[in-house]
This record gives sequence, structure tokens and C-alpha cells, in this order.
Amino acid sequence: MIKIISDYIIAFILCVIFSPIICIVALLIWKQDYKNPFYIAPRVGKNNIIFQMIKFRTMVVNADDSGVDSTSINDPRITSLGATIRKFKIDEIPNLFNILKGEMSFVGPRPNVKRETDLYTQEEKHLLSVKPGITDFASIVFSDEGEILKNSMDPDLDYNQLIRPWKSRLGLFYIDNKNYFSDIFIIYLTILSLFAREYTLSKIYLFFSKKGASKKLMSIIRRDSILQPYPPPGMNEIVRSRM
Repeated sequence: MIKIISDYIIAFILCVIFSPIICIVALLIWKQDYKNPFYIAPRVGKNNIIFQMIKFRTMVVNADDSGVDSTSINDPRITSLGATIRKFKIDEIPNLFNILKGEMSFVGPRPNVKRETDLYTQEEKHLLSVKPGITDFASIVFSDEGEILKNSMDPDLDYNQLIRPWKSRLGLFYIDNKNYFSDIFIIYLTILSLFAREYTLSKIYLFFSKKGASKKLMSIIRRDSILQPYPPPGMNEIVRSRM
């Protein structure tokens, strides 16, 4: 209950504070092609309920028609302005409206498309037991997701082989250890990561170490080696197809 109330109050305050930024960014995006500056798309929320997530549009109109959900840093669908907006995470500011609607929280696993959640193992479905969030440990550790998928011939498959296994484990770890203070810690780390990524990862590494995380997960948090295909939680085999 404390989290719900604090989420609503803080989201309302931030909407007021950020209102000039929201208006300016929306106008800049609209001036590109005179289309809706907001990207409103279905995502899977708590208890597998579909909701309409609101973000600033960083891609060309009808980018979803490509059928590709994962985005590399050099994805041709991203506009020049959109690349800057993504770099500084400005595109996620409108998620505040989803918090006010009770669909999201500040901290929680990032909401995913139904095509991805349909692939979840029984273990991964536990990620849908809480409200999705604007940020979490996985959002920080894999803030370079676009760079990881750069030049990928099949971004969705590469996401499932390289990123999903660890984002899911980080999300599940958060759910198993979540409390009000860990949420504050994650918000602090999210802000810090914008200026000192390596230092932030070391803080997360220390936190997970104290909580007894596996050595494999710890090594992923450090991000000091190239990611290799790995099975998602609840599976023994690497994902070979996104079907």
C-alpha cells in the first residue's frame, strides 16, 4: 500500500515538474512528420493483463508493421531525434501517466509485448505477478541493449538468446528480494547510471553478492565479458526460434 500511494504522489509531482519538458519534446517530435508524438502500444502487465503503455515516439510512424520487437542501436526505424531521446531515457517520461493510471510502478520488470510473454517459461511467468516498472536492475545492467543487438540479422532471436535469460533472472531476483528500500536503491542507481555506469554496476554487484546470487549471474552483472547464448530460467536449452 505504501508503494502504491508513494508511486501515485511522486508520479503526480513529476508530471507537474516535467510538464514543460513533455510539451517541448512532444512538439519537436510532432514537427518531424506532423504525426502523433506519443507511442501508445499494448504491453503485458500484472496478472497477464494487457494495458496501453505510453512513451514518446522515437521511431518512424507504423514502425511496428515490421514485426520486429527488439531494437538495435542502429535500427533504421529510429529517427535522428529519437536516437537522442532514447540515449537520455526521455522516451520513458510518459510512463508516468501509466503509473497514475495504476498500470505501472516506478520499479519493476519492464513491460513486454505479448509475443515475448507467450514464450515465458513457467518460472518466468512469475515476472507477471507484480506491476511492470519504469526501471529495475535489468534496465540498468542492460541499458546498452541496443548496442548488444547492433548489426544483428535477427534482433528478436538474439534478444532471446543473449539478453532475455539474464533480464528474466534479474527480474525474478528483484521480486524475491523486493521491499520499499530496495526500490529507493534502484531509483538511485538508475539516476547514477546515467553518469557513472561502471560504478553503478559495481554497486549492483555488491548488492547481489550480499544477497547470495549465483556466480554466473554475478559475472553477467559485471558485464566484463561478451554475452553468449544461454537458456532462460526454467529451460535447459537455448531458444532456437521465436515461434
